[in-house]
Amino acid sequence: MASSCAKAYRIISFFLACLLLASNSAAAINSTTLDPRDEIRAKHRSIRAHLKRVNKPAVRTIKSPDGDLIDCVPSHLQPAFDHPKLRGQRPSDPPERPKGNNSSSTLLDAKFQAWTISGESCPQGTVPIRRASREDILRASSIQGFGRKPAAGRLRRDSRSTGHEHAVGYVMGAQYYGAKASLSVWAPRVTSVSEFSLSQMWVISGSFGNDLNTIEAGWQVSPQLYGDSRPRFFTYWTETGCYNLLCSGFVQTNNKIAIGAAISPISALDGGQFDIDLLVWKDPKHGHWWLEMGAGVLVGYWPTFLFSHLAVHANMVQFGGEIVNTRSSGYHTSTQMGSGHFAAEGFRRASYFRNLQLVDWDNSLIPLSSNLRLLADHPNCYTIQGGVNGVWGNYFYYGGPGRNVRCP
Repeated sequence: MASSCAKAYRIISFFLACLLLASNSAAAINSTTLDPRDEIRAKHRSIRAHLKRVNKPAVRTIKSPDGDLIDCVPSHLQPAFDHPKLRGQRPSDPPERPKGNNSSSTLLDAKFQAWTISGESCPQGTVPIRRASREDILRASSIQGFGRKPAAGRLRRDSRSTGHEHAVGYVMGAQYYGAKASLSVWAPRVTSVSEFSLSQMWVISGSFGNDLNTIEAGWQVSPQLYGDSRPRFFTYWTETGCYNLLCSGFVQTNNKIAIGAAISPISALDGGQFDIDLLVWKDPKHGHWWLEMGAGVLVGYWPTFLFSHLAVHANMVQFGGEIVNTRSSGYHTSTQMGSGHFAAEGFRRASYFRNLQLVDWDNSLIPLSSNLRLLADHPNCYTIQGGVNGVWGNYFYYGGPGRNVRCP
C-alpha cells in the first residue's frame, strides 16, 4: 500500500513539474512576442529604413527659416530613379512647349519659397528636396501610407460619402492634353491634423473608380503631411503615386523649386494678392506630362509609363478647392477653403482662379469655351461663382469658412 502511494506521489509530482515547466515556457514566449518595447523598436527600425529610402545623399543642405531642411540631391540620385523603368537613366530632354504660352504668365519670383530667402541655392546638376523627418512619418496613418492618400480620399465625382468636399470648375467630354491657370495663394485655417485644405488643378482620365488616373498640382495646407499650417507647393499623381517626391515617379529637373516647401508671400485679406501660374501638358514628342511654373520655369515631368489612361490623353480637367471634413466633433468642420470667405465677396477677399486654358491635340493653348461647369457640392459651407472678362479670361472665385449657421 505504501509502495503504491509513493508511486502515485512520484507520478503526480512529475505531472505538476511538467505543468509548471510548460507554464513558464508559455510565459516566456508570451513575454517575448508581446513585449511592447520590441514592437516599438521594430517600428523605429522600419521608420529609419523608410527615411533612408526617401532621403537621398545631398551635396548641400539648406536650413529654411520655417524649420525645413532642403537637401540638394544630385539629379540622377533623386527618388524617381529608384523606379525600375528609370534606373540608370538621366532626365528627359526639354519638352516642346505649347503654342500660345506667352504673356498671360507672370515672372516667377526666385524667392517665392521660404527656403530661398537667405539667398542660398542648390548648385546646377542637383534638385532641392524637402527632407522627410521621423515626425512626418509618425503623423501618417502608417509607414506605408506616408505621402499617399487613403482610398477614401481619392477623387470621386460625388464626395458626400468620403468627407472630401469641393468647389470646382471643370470641363469633360473631349480629349485634353493639358491645362493652365493662375491661382491665388492663401493660408486657410485647418482645424484638425487629419484634415487639409488645398487649391489645385486636376488632369484626369479613366472612370471614377479603381482605374482613375490623375495628375494634380497646386498648393495645400496639410498639418498631417508637413506638421504645420503653411501653404505649400505640391504635386500628386495616381494610379500608384504619392505626394511630391515621396515615392519614385515624378522626375524633377529644376534646381530652384522645392516641391513640398512653403510658399511666401501669400495673399492678404483686403490687401495684396499673390498668385502662381501652373501649366501641365503632354509633350507630343516623348509623351511625358510636364509641369511648368510661372513664365517658362520647368519643374519636371511624370513619365508616360506611370499611367494607363493618361498615357494617351485626359478626358476631364478640373480646377478649384478641396477640403477634408472629418466631423471629429460631431458637426461640420471649420476648416476653411481658399481664403475662408465665400465667392460672392470677390477680389481681395475670396480666393480665385483666372486665365483658365486648355492644351488641345495640336499642342496649342486655347481659352476655355462656354462649357466650363461650376460645382460646389456643399454650397452652404463653400461656394463658387465664375465669369469671363478681357483681363482674366475665364475665371472664378471660390471658398468659404466651413461651419456656419447654414452649415451645421
